[in-house]
Amino acid sequence: MWDVGAGSGQLSLPLAQEGLRVVATDASAAQIARMPGHRLLHPVRARAELSPLATGSVSLVTAAQAAHWFALSEFYREVRRVGESGVRLALVGYGAPRIEPEGSPSDKALRSFHREVAGPYWPPERRLVDHGYETLPFPFSREEADPGLRMEAEWGLAQLLGYVRTWSSVRALEEARGMEPLERFRRELEAAWGDPVARRNVVWPLFLRAGRV
Repeated sequence: MWDVGAGSGQLSLPLAQEGLRVVATDASAAQIARMPGHRLLHPVRARAELSPLATGSVSLVTAAQAAHWFALSEFYREVRRVGESGVRLALVGYGAPRIEPEGSPSDKALRSFHREVAGPYWPPERRLVDHGYETLPFPFSREEADPGLRMEAEWGLAQLLGYVRTWSSVRALEEARGMEPLERFRRELEAAWGDPVARRNVVWPLFLRAGRV
């Protein structure tokens, strides 16, 4: 199978651990270098639109939180080339994080910052994620997925703040307005969080556009 835009292997490695032979490609040499070792995982530096795979060689193509960056018409043409007859394509993404219990002060602070403060600074492609890929062109027969899929992590306050600082929208926000908006959010979240060593469940809803090519 082919995992496209694989980053450092967040999806590629679990697939390999399930016994699938995975060719994991990414355009970034730095990301490829971070990919973990596994006998069934084969990292290759390549663009999504131009892979080194042989024609008709894969039965499954996946892309996790990456398809909105692709030149889709060229990527779909490459999927048709490398795929066997009836190849499956699965485009996976995840939405904005929530802190459980939903509606708690911490959750409200995070959602407000994500939507109202950092939101205007996301790149335009982010709108495809915000709509769960429903507006992403997908000219193939569609297969339904479990709507209850989600990722979870149990994090402390410092871990969550470190994650927020990785958002591209936060970097753009800092360039435009300096550190004050992020510092204000940090203070609000600290007040809502309570005990700074307490760990809370952070949830990302997953969405999937999948079908046969």
